[in-house]
Amino acid sequence: MWPSPQRDWSEVRTLATEADAGPWHGIWYADHFMPNTEDGTTVAGQVNECWSMIAAIAAITTRLRIGSLVSPTTFRHPAILANSAASIDQISAGRLILGIGAGWQVNEHRAYGVDMLEPAERVDRFEEAIGIIARLLNTQRTTVHGRHFHLDDAPCEPKPVQTPLPILVGTGGPRMTAITARHAHEWNTWGTPETASERIAVLHHACERIGRDPRTIRCSVQAMFFVVDDPGKAERLARTAPVDRAVIGSLDRIGERIEGYIDAGFDEVIIPDFTLGSTPEARREMYQRFAENVLPRFA
Repeated sequence: MWPSPQRDWSEVRTLATEADAGPWHGIWYADHFMPNTEDGTTVAGQVNECWSMIAAIAAITTRLRIGSLVSPTTFRHPAILANSAASIDQISAGRLILGIGAGWQVNEHRAYGVDMLEPAERVDRFEEAIGIIARLLNTQRTTVHGRHFHLDDAPCEPKPVQTPLPILVGTGGPRMTAITARHAHEWNTWGTPETASERIAVLHHACERIGRDPRTIRCSVQAMFFVVDDPGKAERLARTAPVDRAVIGSLDRIGERIEGYIDAGFDEVIIPDFTLGSTPEARREMYQRFAENVLPRFA
């Protein structure tokens, strides 16, 4: 499951407890501070803080994997990410995935005065950050004097339960994919089965170039899932929905499309909630329909 950060805690709490008792594998949470806008302007709208929500979900569940999808290394210092992740891995008894990315949402960076940097330098900063995070999580002290970060004999205690704690990179770009191949345990992308198949092939090539077995990276994918039983309505929706990330049709059809992700080599398919209904009740009911009609195909 992937509930929007704009949902009330009461809705997320209900989803998490029901998912923990049901067939779902995990729950993800996006790291943003405001709704996105195409023109970079700031708009009103509640957005719950990612790591507070992840800690709360960890405390009320016992089985689900829990992760950030994803935390930017622009306004999240690597030391903060490492220490937060280690603590929540302790709370969850070893169920956390630390999902990170280079940052992309313009309006939140602009509103808070956080420099996104130009794309190439932003990726440089990300590569420096992921190396620091790995060292903090896995060594006693970390000293780094880099271009973007400076740490002197820095601790990270307590250490996480998991060894290593999984670091996930969310990306679709070739350079970020190469960084994933070198440093990450998991990888995430958006797309239809066709689009995602092309992107996972890029990851496999990146692994092969450095002599890494691509099967050692767990791969996850998400799309905009529109559950539409009427074929005519599905056809009309397909003309307006994003062609590279929309999966449209009945639950049987969506189940068939999910098989395409598995055939491409993906280990996990993530279901965002923002196309599942306009009310908490509708979204909860749709997740239940997925649990009853789609998930048993892959049990």
